[in-house]
This record gives sequence, structure tokens and C-alpha cells, in this order.
Amino acid sequence: MTVGAAKRNLVEVSGLRVCYGRYEAVKGVSFCLREGEVLGIVGESGSGKSTIAKALMKLEEVSSGTVAIDPSSTMQMIFQDAVGSLNPRMTARATLCEVLVLNGERDPGRRAEELVEAVGLPPAALDQYPREMSGGQCQRVSIARALATGSDILVADEPVSALDVSVQARILNLLRRLNREKGLSIILIAHDLAVVKNICDRVVVMEKGVAVDSGETGEVFASPRSDYTKRLLAAVPGKKLKPAPARIADY
Repeated sequence: MTVGAAKRNLVEVSGLRVCYGRYEAVKGVSFCLREGEVLGIVGESGSGKSTIAKALMKLEEVSSGTVAIDPSSTMQMIFQDAVGSLNPRMTARATLCEVLVLNGERDPGRRAEELVEAVGLPPAALDQYPREMSGGQCQRVSIARALATGSDILVADEPVSALDVSVQARILNLLRRLNREKGLSIILIAHDLAVVKNICDRVVVMEKGVAVDSGETGEVFASPRSDYTKRLLAAVPGKKLKPAPARIADY
């Protein structure tokens, strides 16, 4: 992010509640996503973080509260199960071209080639099926598919949790690069505090459906307000992601 520049809010969530019958999964959560930033939503399993992501994408019904998205912005989701999110009967080329055609692209073949290059895949990947690719490659195709829509907001729901640690770092580096070079705003859902610390500008910490901490990532990690955040930090002393190589090579 550019320090000192005022950033407009692209997403504003106020008093969000999501209930399943009598069970309240998300309890009055409020936050915003600023233009050009990576916002982390972190918490243990069952904290409500993935429910928030689905509510943002209208995959879950909002019980009360508001979700406001800047009218000039569009939003796409990257799913945890990269392989499962792709059609097994379609090559990467067919997957991308389908989206591009629906979005009015006049030369979908050329644009598909540009997209796979942008996410660090070789041109040969365009003619591969999901079963022929690694988990990291499939996640790159999923990211390229999101970019194919022209969206400027990505909601990434645990996008690296099913990947090997070395591949995790490469995918996170890719997301950060897209954020910096293309100005994408990203909401990153994660349970790993090391992931959030390495990529996010700001963070919201979730516990049992409640946002118990929020703010600039460095400040939250240095001076957590809630006991829950302190316990999470204490549980991962010195944990770091394996550094990514200078050249992306997980294919």
C-alpha cells in the first residue's frame, strides 16, 4: 500500500449476522476493505471466518446487518479446494476462455495466454486438465479465472491451506504481487497467523463468531487486545513460512 494516501473503502460490512437456525455463526461483525490493501480475517476452525467470505459472495444468507460494495467494483472468490473448484472435463484454456467470452473478450485465446503468464504458469498448462496439474497449479488457474472477469476485489478463502508449505509461500507471493502490481484488493481468509503476518496490511481476528481484535497487522501482532489473540500468537512462537524461491517453479 502507498503510505500516507487516503484509501476509499471498497467493501463495508456493518453488524453482519449469519444464523443457521438458532446457531449464530457470525455475531455482529463490522469491518471494511480499503482500496489496494490485503485484509486478513483469521481464526480457528468454527470462528466464522469462512462464513463471512460466503456471505460477502451471497453464498450464505445474511440474517441481519449490511454488506456494501463500491458500485464501480466487482468481486470474485478463490476457493480452498482448488482442484474441486475447476471443471474436471475442461482444460485450463477452456475454463478461462469460457469466462472471457462471457465477459465480452474479443480475443479470448490471446487473453488466456496473458492470464496464465500473469499467474506464473507455462503456456503448456493451458491444454492440461485439473487432474494433470498439481494443487498449486490448479490454484493458479483459479486465480487466473478470477482475473479473467476483470474483478478488482478477490475473496480468497483459505487458498493455501491444502498445499505444501513451499507452494503456500509461492501462491501467497503471487497474491501479494497481484495486489501491488495490479492494485487488486484482497480479503484473505486464514487460520494460520504466519500467513496473515506475511501478506496482510490489516487483520480481523475472529473467535466464535465475534471480531475480538482488528487493526494494522503489525500493531495487532505487537499489542493484541484480546486474550484470544494473545493465545493464538503464543501457540506459534517463531513460526515462519518457508521462503519462496526467486523463480516460481512448482509446475
